[in-house]
Order: sequence, then structure tokens, then C-alpha cells
Amino acid sequence: MVDGWLVAEVRAALAGAADPARAPGMQAYMKSDMPYRGVPKPARARVLRPVFAARTLADPLGWTATALTLWREAAYREERYAAIDLTGHRAYRAYQQAGTLEMYEEMVVTGAWWDYVDEIASHRVGPLLAADPAAIRPVVLRWSRDGDLWRRRTSIICQLSFKAATDLDLLYACIDANLDDRDFFIRKAIGWALRQYAWTDPAEVRRFVTARGDALSPLSRREALKNIG
Repeated sequence: MVDGWLVAEVRAALAGAADPARAPGMQAYMKSDMPYRGVPKPARARVLRPVFAARTLADPLGWTATALTLWREAAYREERYAAIDLTGHRAYRAYQQAGTLEMYEEMVVTGAWWDYVDEIASHRVGPLLAADPAAIRPVVLRWSRDGDLWRRRTSIICQLSFKAATDLDLLYACIDANLDDRDFFIRKAIGWALRQYAWTDPAEVRRFVTARGDALSPLSRREALKNIG
């Protein structure tokens, strides 16, 4: 069941922190059709902290329903950021199970822009993959070949924080499935994922980049090797 009080309080907190002078610039920077309240991330965190602390959602279904209501009914982009914030609140760590992936998939596909997708991929989908690879890995692999750009970007960057625990077979499969894609966000994601892993094993990243040769776009190659001496 949706917690209507929490939804209303989140909206009210964001409205109270609104900065109309800042909002147009934020909207223009993000190329967003949805307007902004003009609440930057630090201010958003500050005003939402007491709201989230005041009410703990007692079951996973209520948590999911409340987050999705904030997401689906958002009139301002910050309300969608707040929905993502709610999904990552420490009170709900136990709710992060394989079934939660359905909610994150909806956010990825309907959000369809990097500010939403990158946070969800690296901080929501990634931890689910780490916790339950048997359930999540096949989905990530399937997303790497999906027609939706943002599912594919998610598959490539969801292991950004994994370091030595990175599933290289999965990462390379997701990259290889997208080598022919000319979209900037895919090529950038490939380079970003490789650059991040290069902090752990630069020789392996150099080997992979060399092995793929011209199949790897110049953008992806440049990003991958940026921090390798």
C-alpha cells in the first residue's frame, strides 16, 4: 500500500526548498522536459532526511509502491530523484532482493536519461548483482542485447564499484554486444566501465583494448586508457 503521508511530505519538503531562480538552469543543463524545483542534491538530501526518518515503511510492497508513486506521478524532476533516494535509504537494505529489479528496470526505461540511469545502475542494480548473481546475472546479460539503450547502458556500467570482484566475463559480454552501437551514451559507458576496472588491473584493460582493435570506438578506447600510464 502506498504511504500517502510520505509522498505528500516529500513533495512538500521539495517545494519548501525550491529555488525558482536556479530551476531553469538545472532543467536546461539536463535537457529535461520535466521542470525542476531548483533543489540541488545537497539541499535535497538535507530536507528529505527528516522525512525519511519520520516514517519507516514496514514491508517491501509498501516501500516499492511508495517509491513508484513518487516516480510515476512526479511533476518535478527532484521528485524522481527523491524516489531513487528512497529506494537507497539504509532503512530498506533488507528489501533489496532480486524481485526489486523490476522496479529499477521501470525507472531505467521510463527515466531514459543518464542522471537517473547511472545512479540506478551503479548503486541499485550493481549491489543486487553482487548479492545474488545467480538471479541477476542472466538479466543483466539479456539487457546487454536489449533494444532499449538504457537497459544496455545499465548492463555495461552496473559493475563500476566492483573492483577485483568484477565479473569480467559478464562485463566483456556486455561490451561486446554493443561494440557496433554508435550511440554516445553506449560508447561512453564502455570506456567508463573499462577505465574504472583499470584502477584494479590496468594490464588487463590494455590487453582487452588491444584485442578488440578497431572494433572499439575511439571514444571508448580513449576513455578506457585515460588513467593508464
